[in-house]
Amino acid sequence: MKIGVVVHGPYIVDSGYAKKILNLLQYYGDVKARLGGTMGRTAVYDAGLEDKIDISQKLFPSESIEKFVHNCDVIFLINYGKSSVTGHAFGFKVWSRCENVPPLIQIERPGEVDGSVIAWDSSLSEFANQIAGRLCLKVVDAEEIKNELVKSEVTQTRRKVAGVSPNENIFVNGLVIGKSTSFDVTLVAEDGIITEIIGGTLKKHGVEKLGRVDLTKVVIKTGLLRRSEVTPRVVEKPKNEDKFNVAFLNHAAEDIYKLKDADIVVTVGDDTTLVAGDILYRFGVPIIGITDGDIDKVVEKGFKNSKSLIIELQSGHDDIIGQKIFHELFNEEEIIETENIESFKNEILQIINNNTTCFKIKEN
Repeated sequence: MKIGVVVHGPYIVDSGYAKKILNLLQYYGDVKARLGGTMGRTAVYDAGLEDKIDISQKLFPSESIEKFVHNCDVIFLINYGKSSVTGHAFGFKVWSRCENVPPLIQIERPGEVDGSVIAWDSSLSEFANQIAGRLCLKVVDAEEIKNELVKSEVTQTRRKVAGVSPNENIFVNGLVIGKSTSFDVTLVAEDGIITEIIGGTLKKHGVEKLGRVDLTKVVIKTGLLRRSEVTPRVVEKPKNEDKFNVAFLNHAAEDIYKLKDADIVVTVGDDTTLVAGDILYRFGVPIIGITDGDIDKVVEKGFKNSKSLIIELQSGHDDIIGQKIFHELFNEEEIIETENIESFKNEILQIINNNTTCFKIKEN
């Protein structure tokens, strides 16, 4: 049997269950695994599993499944959601987004009392039962899950957020667009712009950054992007002392891993700075963070290289200064070269001095 495994999210890796499930499936045939999503990439790297789980591409879970459809007898989607409700809703969204109907089995929250196995392809029910027995998990009927999920309305698009708890960040395509205030949360969009969070508060700046979206297709997450407290795996790479590559990052949902070979990265925005600093720390890459103190807790504990420089501006000024830096220093190029990083930092501070008198440099 040829078996494909799509690994989603960091906690399925941090918990040790990704490795356990891969070892189990090897008894049934030839197993190949790849990541679905982006946040799990850091967990795979920290666990040293990049030789077993392909993290070379930035793909949505449905895209990772499509890679396996034509050459696998069965595909497993393994996930460790915040609750069974969020996990089941996630599995249905992934299954429904696939262009080809995949031979898909989902393993959700293994190790928890509500952990489950779902055969999204009913022809695989017997195999799903067998796997559930080996992992001591219950089997949940896919049709029951489908019937429980709320469909979007035609005129005004609404989407219920499954399994949310009060006081959690709400991410849409990797950006924080609000915070929950109850267990019952629904996002409302008009003409592709999110205008209301029923059961939550809207973060206007996050919505502006997100722009127009199809609410039925966006990726929604709540809580922390990574809940585990971990010891990061750090690899220091040799530096070129003649020329330094400087990169510019203005959007947390971009592929931060493509910047791991930069010598330093300028990040704009509090959440972008936190996430980028945490990931790039593992590759010995410092950041220059342009922030305004409007931070949402998106990871349990964020790390950053000791050579990083974090500058906090007046509220709302991070994007303004960021654009000036991108235009005046980067000439609107994402990556440039400099001969002296300290001189480059001073040029950034000069731009800030010329445009605002209220800022502070935060200690590492």
